[in-house]
Amino acid sequence: MMTESIERPTSEPLLQPVGLRGVAADLSSDQRAFKNVSWGKAMMWIFLLSDTFIFGCFLLAYMTARMSTIVAWPNPSEVFALTIGGKEIPLILIAIMTFILISSSGTMAMAVNFGYRRDRRKTAALMLATAVLGATFVGMQAFEWTKLIREGVRPWENPWGAAQFGSSFFMITGFHGTHVSIGVLFLLIMARKVWRGDFDQERRGFFTSRKGSYEIVEITGLYWHFVDLVWVFIFAFFYLW
Repeated sequence: MMTESIERPTSEPLLQPVGLRGVAADLSSDQRAFKNVSWGKAMMWIFLLSDTFIFGCFLLAYMTARMSTIVAWPNPSEVFALTIGGKEIPLILIAIMTFILISSSGTMAMAVNFGYRRDRRKTAALMLATAVLGATFVGMQAFEWTKLIREGVRPWENPWGAAQFGSSFFMITGFHGTHVSIGVLFLLIMARKVWRGDFDQERRGFFTSRKGSYEIVEITGLYWHFVDLVWVFIFAFFYLW
């Protein structure tokens, strides 16, 4: 008895999307990519990404204004110099501000470390130290603003040359200083919650995890490290260039 072989039509190969659609398809098909990421972390990363675009636009606008103006641009070493002991020291205040802000990034990293160890006293103390360093930075920035305003710098004029210098300075440093001030306020709120034991007792309230975890400390650290990183770029492009 002979049997006839039935040939089945071969299926056509599936076309894989390319480019950005391919990246989106890969991420959406991966069941582990975002499975263990909390909403708090995901939303903070999205916020930081959008904020990166804003700061990037500000710095690009500053570089465009500086390279396109025909009026002499002020020398940052002279503008931001301080007279100490009868001698002018260039960028001394800015160097101290940078050192303070970078140091605060270290205390914040240690706070996150002790937070996941559930050592609330050390976590709260380090977060408070970070807030003090951040407040010191803002205070020194206010002193810098006051000094330049007294010397005649305005958003629309500048006694040392190009008028765009004043508008760029107040816009970029003011926007960054606002971020630092918000971060200091948030650090103080979180330090108080950690010290009271809200995360150990699973106490309900604003910015308090229902699961009793210290994840909010890490989320706060993400924001603070971003603020510190942005200042490095501002320091390089605005004060050293």
